[in-house]
Amino acid sequence: MQRSLADSRVKFRHLQCFLAVAQFGSVQRAADSLSITQPAVSKTIAELEAILGVKLFERGRHGAVPTREGQLFMPHASACVSALRQGVDLLSRAEGAAAATLEVGILPTVAGALMPPVLKRFGSLWPRVIVRLATGANPELLERLKAGTIEFAVGRLADPERMVGLSFEQLFSEPLIAVVRAGHPLGAAPGLPSAALENFPIVLPPFGTLIRQSADSLLSAWGVPPLSAFVEVLSVSTGRALTLQNDAVWFVPLSAVEYELAHGMLVRLQLPFAGTDEPVGLIRRSDTQPSPVGRAFIDAVREVAQLRMAAGAAKPAGKIARKRTRRTPRMPTT
Repeated sequence: MQRSLADSRVKFRHLQCFLAVAQFGSVQRAADSLSITQPAVSKTIAELEAILGVKLFERGRHGAVPTREGQLFMPHASACVSALRQGVDLLSRAEGAAAATLEVGILPTVAGALMPPVLKRFGSLWPRVIVRLATGANPELLERLKAGTIEFAVGRLADPERMVGLSFEQLFSEPLIAVVRAGHPLGAAPGLPSAALENFPIVLPPFGTLIRQSADSLLSAWGVPPLSAFVEVLSVSTGRALTLQNDAVWFVPLSAVEYELAHGMLVRLQLPFAGTDEPVGLIRRSDTQPSPVGRAFIDAVREVAQLRMAAGAAKPAGKIARKRTRRTPRMPTT
C-alpha cells in the first residue's frame, strides 16, 4: 500500500531534479541547467526524499553527493525519464508535429572526424531530428550517461569501477601522434632527437585521461626528461591554434587532425616509437534500450566506423613499418 502511494506521488519533475543534482553534484548548477531557482530544486529534492522515505544526497562543502540509496535509485530514475522521452519523440515523429531530439555524448578528439559522415547518413533517414552533441572528457561523458542526460556516448574504455552498469562496443582504434605546422623546423628532421623538443611549446592531453597516459608512455620511451613546462588541453580547436600559431608540438589522437594532415596544414613527426593504439567505442547503459532514433544513429556510427577500419587496413603499412624500423635507435643493454 505504501509503495503504491509513493509510486503515484513521484512526478517527472522530481526525477528531473534528482538526476540533474546527481549529474552536476551541485544544487545551484542543477538549477541553472533546468532554468529554475535553487530553492525550487531543494524543495523538489526534499519532496522526493519525503515520498521515498530515504535520504538521497549528502550535502556539504564539496556539493551534493548521492547516498547509497541515491545511487540505487539513480538507474531506475534515469530509465524512467529516458523511456518517457523516447515515447514523446516517437509520437512527435509519427504525427509530424515536432522533430525528435537525440542527446549524444562524444569525445572532442573524435567528433570532427566521425560526426560529419555519421550525420550525413543519419540525416538521410531521419531528416527531422534535433541532434544535441555533448562533447567532454571521458569521465564526464560516463557520468552524463549514468545520469541519463545523454542516450549513449562515443568514448574510450575506462577503469572497471567507472564502467559499472555500462557496456562498451569497440568501433576502431587510433594511435596517438605528434604533429607540428607545415614548415616547422622539426617537420623535416629525420631521426628526431628528444632534446629538440626543449626549444618548442609542448601541448599534451589533460592529466588523468587515457590519451595522456599514452603520451607520457611515448615520451618516456623516447627518452624525454620530465617536462618543466607544457600546456594541457582537450579542446581540438585550441590545440590546433597553438600548433599553427605558436610553433607547438601537439600530441593528439590521429582522428582529431585527419583533415589538417590531409590538407597539408599540419605535419606528422616521425618519432622513433609509435604511440599506443587506443580503442574508441560505443558506450551504452546496460539497463536501457536505445530509442528508434537512437538505434538509427548507432547504425550510422557503426557503418562509418567500419569504413574507417577498412580504409586503415587498405593502407600499405609495410613500407611505413620498414622505415620506422631503420629509424629506431638501438637501445643500450644493461
